Amino acid sequence: MKHNHNHNNTHLAQLMPVRFEFTHPTAKTVCIAGTFNHWQPEAKTLHSSGAGNWWKETSLAPGTYEYCLIVDGKWIPDPLARESVANPYGGRNSVLTVASSPTAAHLSDAENLPLKNANKPKTQKT
Repeated sequence: MKHNHNHNNTHLAQLMPVRFEFTHPTAKTVCIAGTFNHWQPEAKTLHSSGAGNWWKETSLAPGTYEYCLIVDGKWIPDPLARESVANPYGGRNSVLTVASSPTAAHLSDAENLPLKNANKPKTQKT
């Protein structure tokens, strides 16, 4: 479970910007640990922007990563993550997929949007 699913040559890959955001009204410290930092929470401490809002910008190679947030010492999955997987400790790891380009990220996001038919005729109520 605790490995990077990216099997590409990451040393040749372009790093892509990634922003993590989290909201918790009473949190004193928030860190992030995952396959991208060898599960070391102290390597990625989120910044507080006040009112319980936390953020961290970083750059990662394209690929799929597992991670957790550490909120005041408690490991939790990211509530904003689209996907999660079971971890060997009985909890959940969030899954982050970093696209190889902004265009690829946009296309991936579009695949998850609900479909709307713009050509569907509107029905009138009588």
